Amino acid sequence: MEIKETPDLWVLREKKHLRIPDIKLAAAECAPRIEAKMVAAGLEADGPWLFIAHNLPKDGKTTFDWEICRPVKKPERYNGPIELVHLEPIMVASRMHQGSLRSLFTQGYAPLAAEMDMSRYIYSGESREVYHGWNGPGAPYHAIEIQFGISR
Repeated sequence: MEIKETPDLWVLREKKHLRIPDIKLAAAECAPRIEAKMVAAGLEADGPWLFIAHNLPKDGKTTFDWEICRPVKKPERYNGPIELVHLEPIMVASRMHQGSLRSLFTQGYAPLAAEMDMSRYIYSGESREVYHGWNGPGAPYHAIEIQFGISR
C-alpha cells in the first residue's frame, strides 16, 4: 500500500448510478462517446482513463454513484456536450493490480482493503481505478491502479 496525493486533473466526465456488474457495459457505452467528443472539441488527452466510485459496495446488487473520466489538457474554453470538470488532488491509499479484470476484486481491491483496515487511515468513501495499461475486454493482463480516498 502506497499513500500518495493524486494529480490535479481536468477531465471529461459522465456519471451513472449503477451496480458493479453494470460497469463493463457502461464503460463500453461511455468511453467511445467521450473519446469522440474530446476529438471533436479539439481537446488533447492528458493521462489514463479514470473510474471514480462513491461508496463502492461490497456486493454486486447494491447501486452506487460511478463516474468515467477522460483526463484532458485544460482548454482555454470548452463548450461541448460532455461535462468538463476539475478534480482537485486527494490523498489515497494505492495499490497496482496487474492481471485480469476477473481478479481485480480478489487480488486488487481485497488486499488493499485489508491493508487499509489494519492501518490508521480512514476511508473517505471515494475510490478510483486508474487504467495505466488497458489491453481491451477479455485480455488476460491489465495494469490498473486501485485508489481508496483517505480522510486522514
